[in-house]
Amino acid sequence: IHHLLLQKMSSLPLNGAILGMCNPLLDISSEVPMEFLEKYGVTLNNAILAEDKHIPLYEELIAKFPVQYIAGGATLNSIRVAQWMLGVPGSTAYFGAVGEDSFGEKLEQCAMDDGLRMVLQKTSGVATGTCAVLINGGERSLVANLAAANTFTAAHLETADAKDAVAKSKIVYTSGFFLTVSVDSILNVCKSVVEDNKIYCLNLSAPFIVQFFGDQLATAMQFADFVFANESEAATYGEVKGLGSDLPTIALKIAALPKASGCRPRVVVFTQGADSTIVACCGKVTTFAVDALPKHQLVDTNGAGDAFVGGFLSQLIQGKEISECVRAGHFASREIIQRSGCTFPKECNFV
Repeated sequence: IHHLLLQKMSSLPLNGAILGMCNPLLDISSEVPMEFLEKYGVTLNNAILAEDKHIPLYEELIAKFPVQYIAGGATLNSIRVAQWMLGVPGSTAYFGAVGEDSFGEKLEQCAMDDGLRMVLQKTSGVATGTCAVLINGGERSLVANLAAANTFTAAHLETADAKDAVAKSKIVYTSGFFLTVSVDSILNVCKSVVEDNKIYCLNLSAPFIVQFFGDQLATAMQFADFVFANESEAATYGEVKGLGSDLPTIALKIAALPKASGCRPRVVVFTQGADSTIVACCGKVTTFAVDALPKHQLVDTNGAGDAFVGGFLSQLIQGKEISECVRAGHFASREIIQRSGCTFPKECNFV
């Protein structure tokens, strides 16, 4: 798959080669009892945007449980993992909006310490976005309060730093969550993607994106060279679009959707937790087995899908075959779920 593309990618310098653009959130993570999830009407293995009824959740979480603060947001997680896998500082860059507050400073510094180039839009008078990560039995529920992350505008892309970051990028990645904030920004950057034959990668991210932001998703999908989703997101897409419930068939249908750039076929990647990863391209489906983790080693599934994408992109930018990209994704996910939050050891031992 993509043989000529892979040859070209392998010779690229890594300086800001992977660019992420999305909603930066400071994760507030803790183990909680099921009663806490039930109180706020949230379920495990799901991600939602906070409604008014969820706002008290954050203060109660901090007051009642031992919380951990981690630089987060789906795309930032993926870019941090890609940076860790690559090991060369400055290999990645990131766009998003934060408030002018201590949480924003903490988030930016954490990401910079990980080696990322942060090109943030800073909004006064609005708090930095947060995400409650509620963990129970190794599984998680995410409740995101976008706040300042919701203020990102395409005007930020006209700044000198942002233009430089876009120019240096070879792969651009956004999660579906950014479709709720600034489709204009995605279209702006995707013009550069098409004109300069770069790669655009998109994640479906959550069932609610497919259900309630279908038009925005379709707009971004036309530019996507790689589409990522987990099994629940993929199943929701199949249900909403009338494609049935067979995941390989859904993957093939997405791969065959029209593309704005006709120079390469679309690759669709569905992860399924401990079950095999599905890859569809050019009318063919390939599955890749996952080396299952013993239950007693599982700490927290938060960030597993994000980590998969980070590992995948870290090899794609180096021109590796798709099978190697998937292997790296599996490695990264396996590392992350053995730790609390989307965190990783100082050194990456992937070989």
